[in-house]
Parts: sequence; C-alpha cells; structure tokens
Amino acid sequence: MSKNNQARSRRQVRLSRALGIALTPKAVKHFEKRPYPPGEHGRARRRTESDYAVRLKEKQRLRAQYGLREAQMTRVFEEARKESGLTGESLVELLEMRLDALVLRAGFARTIAQARQAVVHRHILVDGKLVDRPSFRVKPGQVVQVKPKSQTMTPFQIAAAGAHRDVLPDVPGYLDVALEKLRVQLVRRPKRDEVPVTCDVQLVVEYYSR
Repeated sequence: MSKNNQARSRRQVRLSRALGIALTPKAVKHFEKRPYPPGEHGRARRRTESDYAVRLKEKQRLRAQYGLREAQMTRVFEEARKESGLTGESLVELLEMRLDALVLRAGFARTIAQARQAVVHRHILVDGKLVDRPSFRVKPGQVVQVKPKSQTMTPFQIAAAGAHRDVLPDVPGYLDVALEKLRVQLVRRPKRDEVPVTCDVQLVVEYYSR
C-alpha cells in the first residue's frame, strides 16, 4: 500500500471512530478493538451532547457513508425537499442512485472511495456509454457495467470472483447483479428501508431545517 493510501486509510479509521460507524472494512477491525472516539480522552468521553451536536453528527455520518462534500449533500437535500413524501427518505433514496453508490452495492469495489475511483478513471459504462461522474443519477431500468477493456484488470477480476462480498451487505432488492459479468441493473427506485446505510434520517432533516 502506498503512503497516500495508508494515510487515507488512517483518516477513514479515525473518522469512523469519531462518528461511531465503520466506514471501511479496515475500520471494522479497528472499531472492534477500540469502540470509542479517537484522542486522549476518547475512552472517558461521556458528556451529554446538545441537540445540535446530535443532528450534526447524524448528518456527518450519512455524508461520510457516501463520501460527499457538504455542498453535494446540501444540493441533494434541496432536491429531496421538493419531492412528495418524506424528505429524509427521499434524501437517502436519491443518494443511493448515485453511480458510485451502485458500483459499490453491486460489489465492483470494496469501499465508496474505490467505487468513485473506478468511475472517475473511466472504467464504468451506463447503458453502454462511458460516464465518469460519480454523482451521475442512474435511472430505473439503466444498466451499469465495467467496460469490457477494463474487465481484464486485476481489481475487477478480483471483484468478479466475489472477493468483496464478504465485507459488503447483501445485494439489495432494487439491483439485479450479474457479478461475473460485472454488470448491474437498477430495476426500480430504492426504498429507504432497503438501503444499507446507518442513519436516523429525521435528525438529518432537522439539521438542514434549523
């Protein structure tokens, strides 16, 4: 592992402990050993958090699970507010239809960062057309696939063999995955209760509505 990757991994472990949720497979192991916040006083930290702090932390947890910047998160929230139905549920459903999120859920990558990298490095097709924007919104019925030339690369060969399935949640019902072909179809819009993210969406809505 390169020094940059090692530093990134350490940051993800530290962030995981701060937010109380494992964001990467490596963080899971560290979390099991030290399930308390980082820092000198992490083990002893027991103070009651303010309502604002609780809402902020929940928003940060959701953001971290999708690896988003604040501006990106805010844009999707504003879009979710305009939809009919519950804003919090719409927020998660819209986030889940991002191209990088579906690449991860399908098992083509091990972490959201790897999924984003696969998209940015131009390895991913949507309905046969190259898409290099992780934020691209996949529509129900569309097919996402690793492009044929990239399928011979070692990381994707490993993915096609199912090597990431041990650290990923079960494939949700809104996806039809042919892992050996590195192909996935979004068969319908996700429902919040199916999306494998840890979040109290009402607290996130309250944070942005303050």
